Amino acid sequence: MDTKNIGLRNIEVADTKISYIDGQKGKLIYRGYDILDLTKNSNFEETCFLLLHDELPTKNEYNDFKTELVDARVIPKQMQINMGNWRKDADPMDVLQAFVAAFGGYYDEEFSTKDASYSRAINLIAKVPTIVSSWHRIRNDKKIVEPNSDLSHAANFLFMLNGEKPDPELEKIFDICLILHADHTLNASTFAAREVASTRAHMYSAASAAVGALSGELHGGANYEVMRMLLDIKTEENVESYIKEKFTNNERIMGMGHAVYKTVDPRSQVLKEMSKRLSEKTGQPWYDITSKVERVTAELMKKDKGVEIFPNVDLYSASVYYMLGIPMDLNTPIFAISRAAGWAAHIIEEKFAEAAPKAMLYRPKANYVGKYAGPQGSKYIPIEKRTKK
Repeated sequence: MDTKNIGLRNIEVADTKISYIDGQKGKLIYRGYDILDLTKNSNFEETCFLLLHDELPTKNEYNDFKTELVDARVIPKQMQINMGNWRKDADPMDVLQAFVAAFGGYYDEEFSTKDASYSRAINLIAKVPTIVSSWHRIRNDKKIVEPNSDLSHAANFLFMLNGEKPDPELEKIFDICLILHADHTLNASTFAAREVASTRAHMYSAASAAVGALSGELHGGANYEVMRMLLDIKTEENVESYIKEKFTNNERIMGMGHAVYKTVDPRSQVLKEMSKRLSEKTGQPWYDITSKVERVTAELMKKDKGVEIFPNVDLYSASVYYMLGIPMDLNTPIFAISRAAGWAAHIIEEKFAEAAPKAMLYRPKANYVGKYAGPQGSKYIPIEKRTKK
């Protein structure tokens, strides 16, 4: 098998105990627990503990962990002041990446012990929502809403974003979204985090690299593109002609297909149901439009190319976030709010070789295919004597 220029697809580069995908059966497992079981019975805080500690917490452990998260939510005032110096139209992911990296300048970078690393993990998970919400308020010339210690992780973010407490149903829906996005094995951003962690860089450097990877439209930016597509379609009646035109032009249908799942992405099942509930609650058409996009795309793919295609996590998450009143350009930062838990777990696993015989620096090889000028290399020519061939 040629392993070059294939985006490392199906190439095993590490062992992990954190999560597992069965692409054939459509299963996603966190530390041995089915994601569908967790969305029904757990919450985001408990899921964070599970990802970090390899087991579900006792009641006392859970209460202590929640308290630590709540206590770590506040970010330095100087950070918020600095945000005021940014362009109001700056990409929220650029803002997030910069200020996650800046944590290294505000907090102790000690990363040599597991206890210190868990402390940094809690700091990261707790503060990312505050960065995102603070930036959103600042760019819209609104007063920053400070964290509310009485609210859950999910409810507190919506409170800081909008300035009012969400109703319990919306809080629960958003909490489930956070669970669904918390980890997904060695995706692009997690691999970036692990690669940086392998150099023994600290938690915030590795997480900042992950944010940068997530910002790309082929990774975390996909749900933004899905919502743009739905807004372009406008009505359920326009779906078929829109999708057919995309097929004619050999253009990708965002939110359909996955590099790993060969059947239904289990996360999309949950998000599909939540999209339906929100459409019924708000009277908005996005569930009907999205479900028709799924059906028409699957039918055309089967007819034209003889293959099955299924929705990925982005197809329905886009409409869920939109109907929750979340601005489209915050879709990917919200992905980061959730995935910070998985990144932290992977950074610790990589740093301390929790699933490997010993920690190793990533150092792959590249096959040189550039100009060849013999074993001695090219002869240097002074700039005044150079001519174009």
